[in-house]
Amino acid sequence: MRINELVTESSPRHFIYRLLLLLILSFFIAAVSVAESNAPGASARHQTGTSIIQHTPAEENELTLSHAIQLALLHNPDLAAFAKETLALQGLVTQAGLLPNPVIQLDTEDVTSRSHGPAARFDSIRISQLFEIGGKRSARRLAAQLTQESAEQDYAARQLDLIAKVANVFLEVLAGQERMKLALAGQELAQKVVDAASKRVKSGKAPPLEKTRAQVALATAEIEVEQAQRNLVSFRKQLALLWGNPEPRFERALGNLESFVAIPDFQLLEVRVRQNPLALRSLKNLEQREALFLLEKARRIPDVTITAGIRRYGHDIPNDTTALVGLSIPLPVFDRNQGNLLAAQQRVNRAADKQAAVDLQLRALLTQAYESLISADTQINKLRNEILPGARETFRMASRGYELGRFNFLELLDAQRTLFQNQTLYLQALADYQRLINEIERLIAEPIENFNKP
Repeated sequence: MRINELVTESSPRHFIYRLLLLLILSFFIAAVSVAESNAPGASARHQTGTSIIQHTPAEENELTLSHAIQLALLHNPDLAAFAKETLALQGLVTQAGLLPNPVIQLDTEDVTSRSHGPAARFDSIRISQLFEIGGKRSARRLAAQLTQESAEQDYAARQLDLIAKVANVFLEVLAGQERMKLALAGQELAQKVVDAASKRVKSGKAPPLEKTRAQVALATAEIEVEQAQRNLVSFRKQLALLWGNPEPRFERALGNLESFVAIPDFQLLEVRVRQNPLALRSLKNLEQREALFLLEKARRIPDVTITAGIRRYGHDIPNDTTALVGLSIPLPVFDRNQGNLLAAQQRVNRAADKQAAVDLQLRALLTQAYESLISADTQINKLRNEILPGARETFRMASRGYELGRFNFLELLDAQRTLFQNQTLYLQALADYQRLINEIERLIAEPIENFNKP
């Protein structure tokens, strides 16, 4: 239902003057809206997380972790797609803050009439402007801004996941290089055993079976070298693919697996987990749902449409012109937006539940990673301080004793196998330790070394 037009008569000059004032006021409000949407603060906020690096680093022969992360952040296609979506949402924020366009309407009635009476035929021109009331425009703009901020946190989460993935694959390359060194050292030891067995067999101090066993052990060591080399090539390719390069150009990854950190208290890490972009995104999603709920509440208030125009009767009577002013307001009798309001409220509740679920999930992952890190640290200390020194000394004594004829070949072979197994176990423990550090840093969204700074 709409209120009928209120027609008032006045001179055309006064009416045109008032109409111009109304148009100037409408376009002034629109200009202010555009200025707000293009404000420097808003554009700076939209550019968060999408900074442009002018100089693209090249892949070097000796690759560091920081260099690998730079390459991935610049060239990873999946991350680039998320960045473009974040920029696309900037347009929705701009659109949400725009005023409705004015509407111009031209009417001609009784166009077939041949009568020359003043009321036989008339022409009308109207300009209508819809005015949103109840805070709809500000609520709509806030919801759009929160949607974009949520997308920015999603982009930050993708960045963090990519950094952690690069760090883990880089870690596999480092561990692969160390496994290659370990396999070559094992091959060298196996060759020494073959040489020692050959001397004993040649001198008649040992049966030929010992030389055969030593050669079998050497062949096994050569297979392990081959396997380590294939694994290293695979990990190098996996790392280069993270920045879109199918064939890696670097020859060696630089890093130290035996770099340790002071493990902070769990309570300190648990507080910092709230900085994770996933937690911030779930919080922004809750705020965005609350803003949409406020928008639906504002939509219960009907908008106002103001119309102004002029009507000219006939063509033979001079100055027979009438001013038109109209006011249109929908009456909220049946549709009070109650369905959308209920849906928005339930979505707020759902977002709150998801926010709590994300918080619990991040805390559970942090607890698991922290306990595993403590266990890996204990295992490393035991292997480094007790097991490996004993295994090396045992193999040294067994080698010397075998050369002197005090130990048989099986004892030497067992000492060699024990040393190699413990060296492999120590290398795996180091890799697990560094991987768990990466996981904790991904969850708290900052380097763990920051907790040790004064």
